[in-house]
Amino acid sequence: MTTPPVHAPDEAAVPAARSADVPGADAGADAGERSSRGLLARAALLTAVLSVAGSVLGLARDQALARLFGAGRETDAFLVAWTVPEFAATLLIEDGLAFALVPMFSLALARRAQGTVPGDPVRALVAATLPRLTLAFAAAGALVVAAAPVLVRALAPGLPDHALAVDCTRLTATCVVSFGLAGYCSAALRAHRRFLAPAAIYCAYNTGIITAMFVLGGRWGVRAAAVGVAVGGLLMVAAQLPSLAGQLRHPDGRPDRRRLRSRFPFGFRFRFGFGFRRDEGAGAAPRTSTATATDAPTPSAGATAGTNAPDRGTAGQEAPAPRTTPRAADTPARPLALALLGTVLLFALCRQSQVLIERFLASGLPSGAISHLNYAQKVAQIPMTLSLMLCTVTFPVVARAVADGDTERARARVERDVALAAGLVLLGTATVVACAPQMVQLLFQRGAFTAADTAATAGVMRIYALGLLGQTVVGALARCYFSAGRANWYPLGAMAVGIAATAGAGAWAVGPWGVSGIAAANAAGITVTAALLVAGTGPRSVPVRVRRVLGDLARPVPVAVAAAVAGALVADRLAAPGVSPAVPLAAGAAAVVGVFAVLAPVLGVRGAVPAVESVRRSLRPVTRRLPHGRISLRIRFPLPRRLPPGPRPRRPRKSRRSR
Repeated sequence: MTTPPVHAPDEAAVPAARSADVPGADAGADAGERSSRGLLARAALLTAVLSVAGSVLGLARDQALARLFGAGRETDAFLVAWTVPEFAATLLIEDGLAFALVPMFSLALARRAQGTVPGDPVRALVAATLPRLTLAFAAAGALVVAAAPVLVRALAPGLPDHALAVDCTRLTATCVVSFGLAGYCSAALRAHRRFLAPAAIYCAYNTGIITAMFVLGGRWGVRAAAVGVAVGGLLMVAAQLPSLAGQLRHPDGRPDRRRLRSRFPFGFRFRFGFGFRRDEGAGAAPRTSTATATDAPTPSAGATAGTNAPDRGTAGQEAPAPRTTPRAADTPARPLALALLGTVLLFALCRQSQVLIERFLASGLPSGAISHLNYAQKVAQIPMTLSLMLCTVTFPVVARAVADGDTERARARVERDVALAAGLVLLGTATVVACAPQMVQLLFQRGAFTAADTAATAGVMRIYALGLLGQTVVGALARCYFSAGRANWYPLGAMAVGIAATAGAGAWAVGPWGVSGIAAANAAGITVTAALLVAGTGPRSVPVRVRRVLGDLARPVPVAVAAAVAGALVADRLAAPGVSPAVPLAAGAAAVVGVFAVLAPVLGVRGAVPAVESVRRSLRPVTRRLPHGRISLRIRFPLPRRLPPGPRPRRPRKSRRSR
């Protein structure tokens, strides 16, 4: 079932009505747009910084795994069991469940802002969905525990240590419940424009795994890493529960001010405030007394995440001009549709099945092949993960715009995100291709990880990098297909075609080229899926302009090729047996960034200059617009009584006698 088309608003009539009814609407819109971009850049920067920290801890986790257990049969057994948390993270945290829940929470927040539904729609949604989903997570985890032997034999039939893989799989099966609850909390908090706790979950997760490996690795071997997966999943939930509980307890996003306000008998009033946003309520009116009820973006909660949510008006102000586009928030409330949840989960499951195909094909290769694929994929996908941080932040923006019926704003947001994400991932791709041997040597070559493992992993990583652009396009466009909160089968069909291409190409290439052929098949299959998703945009999703998107994707490619060649020449020239790999890595990465920065504006790469401006604005003192950890102190004095207008009476002078 496809999503019905949402017609764009009348671009001539609606703005004219707004400008006629609301003085200064254009100026307010421009100011709000600038504020929205600045606040969105700050939110994206915060998410990116915490994601980088989580990725660094993930690399430290892989380093610990390689140092303690090497790249042999024990590591292969654990990596087969690692399939469970990989699938659970994709299905329940990153893609699957978030695609279904973020639009639903955005719709509930829109209804709460309108005030047309009795009670709190957000709390009603939580009460209707969380208990059922928790039972489903528990049932799925129990099924994985019971079917662990069959699962391991199906994933890797040629694995040498089958029993060890079964034990690790049963230990990691607990993450189905913990990841499900963590994904639910993340989707709810992102819809509320709260990004700190969801972005920090992988820091807690990797910390639990690293601690368990070093504490229990001497006695339990590689099973300690599986125990760390269970502990890390619980830490992911614990990191988000306080923030989500605060949002549900206080619908406006802040506690009761009367409990935080101290009054003194001398007329002083102290007000303390600590928060992430300037205005916490979704769609709430601005605090300034001169604000008008327009659809122009304001620095409110919606603007914090880039939603440009329209103000709903205040008492004594004019109501906004009527919309010509039907809003999803005006439709009756819908429960958690099984069709929507099914399409989203099947899409994420089909996308993650690339890992299953790789490990199935690599299980018949010599020992260590699965480990080489795993390490190469983890490092190569870091640029994709960072480039998709912006899409993660703006997914509630697109969902809220669709809920409000503002298709034009949703389309502009999606096109801008795809262009910027493509430029960032191609910059990372050029760095990976240029400096792959130095990266692997610096990160993993120690202990049981030998120089031969470094060479094999670096070669696979360079081939993986060729599919990063396709991975980014799939991750960015899949969100716009599910942003309306309705079932959409087209992304699943496109992903199935790509998986079929991966399986066919991998089965043909694994014989002559081994792990390199498997990586090339992965890149080819995901590129096919990306092309189908770009071609299918329109009535099925947010109607982006295909030619413009293709142009934005094609312009950075020659820039990335030139930057990769320059970086590889610099890194190879500085690499020597007695030189630390950090030196050629830093020089090669600097050459890639320099060439990319010079050629990108010349070739008209969209988003190159705005990206630099956004980063520059986001690095300004955060207290200018956002009270990040700022305690404000307000002192109010009683003012004297105001005199009536007119000439003021003069005080009579005292005569010398009266003195």
